[in-house]
Amino acid sequence: MSAGLPYSGTGILKYLYEKGMTNFFKAILFLNYGLLLGVILLGAARYRILNHKEKQYFYCIAFLFFIELLNLILPYVFRLNDTSFLYPFYIAGEFFLLTTLFLRKLDVSRYFMVLSGILAVGIMVAKYAFNYPSNSDIVKVISNIMIVCLSGFALIREIRDASVQNRFLVVDACIFFYYSVSVFVFVIQHQLANLSDDDFYIILSVNNILLSILYCSFIYTFTRLKK
Repeated sequence: MSAGLPYSGTGILKYLYEKGMTNFFKAILFLNYGLLLGVILLGAARYRILNHKEKQYFYCIAFLFFIELLNLILPYVFRLNDTSFLYPFYIAGEFFLLTTLFLRKLDVSRYFMVLSGILAVGIMVAKYAFNYPSNSDIVKVISNIMIVCLSGFALIREIRDASVQNRFLVVDACIFFYYSVSVFVFVIQHQLANLSDDDFYIILSVNNILLSILYCSFIYTFTRLKK
């Protein structure tokens, strides 16, 4: 009998199921890495034909690529296995870039963008200086809710005002959908106290599949852009 392999038939099925969920999660994860790389390359190639507001989309995706690159380089190159210190920086950067993106699309006062920057800095100061809150996922949920609200308002305005050309309407819709579901995923993940490894991988896989859809919307939009 192979080491570590359950002997009973039921045990074997359970073992294969657990391994299958783990492998499925890894497959979606590496698919997202490939899609993200494709978005960056396409975005860089189309950067010159983006207008002032549209360039913010590239900055958002470039920031995410930078974070993912650090998460790969630090453990495998510098042997730094714990990269959790990047999480508050990621939350703050994502919040600032996406909120300012939709604030610009809503044509609101620049003071709101300054407020967004102050909140982003406050997120990092509170965590790095005072370790507050101890669970950064709380801040993540709140920031996602604010992103959902702003993207929703922007979508309603874009749909109602058909005379205004919006080349990133599909991306905006996917951002709204992804962050709306992400809030639900975070809440479910923390409400289930006895969450098994299988359930945990299922939840993360659903989130990653939605992220794949978001990346595909960027690829679709970038490939259709014209001068």
